[in-house]
Amino acid sequence: MKLDEKTLRDLIDEKLPRGQVRSIQSSYKDADRFDTYVAVLQERVPWDEKIVLPFGEHLFIVAKGGGSYVVKCDCGHEFCDYRENWKLEALINVRSTPEQLQEIYPEKMHGHPDYNSLREYFCPGCRTLLEVEAVPPGYPVVHDFLPDLEGFYEDWLGRNLP
Repeated sequence: MKLDEKTLRDLIDEKLPRGQVRSIQSSYKDADRFDTYVAVLQERVPWDEKIVLPFGEHLFIVAKGGGSYVVKCDCGHEFCDYRENWKLEALINVRSTPEQLQEIYPEKMHGHPDYNSLREYFCPGCRTLLEVEAVPPGYPVVHDFLPDLEGFYEDWLGRNLP
């Protein structure tokens, strides 16, 4: 299914009805969808480095030149090499008391603080909330995933990694 740029923009901005989103998600993808998607994202950021891969809401892996790739927020803040855990360079708020948890959960609807805490990761540049983890107290910071950039570009897209 060929997706025009306006519909793709509306999809990114969450302006489409649920049924249309479901149809787009379950249909075959046009060959240039990834490139169109990255182009839309690229024009929305205030910096010039090339987006190699969207990495999450507000996060991207960008080419820095010389084979270097970093995780970058849409505000321009650079975290670290994409192979490292960007969360270790984020601002972290830990909710670990009943009072802190009740700021976002109704009473008796949150995990018990002896067994569950919420870690909120914020961009140091713009203070945007980037991710939340629900983990046992003292649990190590989760490194969500390490994308295979070369494999994605060479095997899936059929071209060299920028």
